[in-house]
Amino acid sequence: MSRRKRAEQREVLPDPKYNRILVTKFVNGLMLNGGKSIAEKILYSALDIIEERTKKNGLEIFEKAVENVKPVLEVRSRRVGGATYQVPVEVRSNRKQALALRWIIGYAKARSGKSMAEKLAEELIDASNNQGNSIKKKEDTHKMAEANKAFAHFRW
Repeated sequence: MSRRKRAEQREVLPDPKYNRILVTKFVNGLMLNGGKSIAEKILYSALDIIEERTKKNGLEIFEKAVENVKPVLEVRSRRVGGATYQVPVEVRSNRKQALALRWIIGYAKARSGKSMAEKLAEELIDASNNQGNSIKKKEDTHKMAEANKAFAHFRW
């Protein structure tokens, strides 16, 4: 990590189908070894599966799922006088989004069987209903921050 200045944030272009930056970021997180077109197909087919199953707009379900998974607090390690404390801190908005996307993709990949599009659709539907593993991860993160509230005065 550079001590001189903050890392420059790159501009991400909106995706061609829905014209949303969030969708592009999700595709970029889903992508493996530069297979962007494959990642786009997976996401778009997952959104189609969501529309079939829920009879609602797939993009709205996707955005609601990401919003539900975004964490408010997290813990960071802080070394004070030879001891390491887990200090609860608020999460910046761009990190909230990045964590939410990472958790949804990770837990969708971890689901068993089926195609990636189906696994992703199931995880997004669960997350939009405040269920599933990605929501559990968010709640665990919040519980950890709540448990270490006593060390909040070590915040920097």
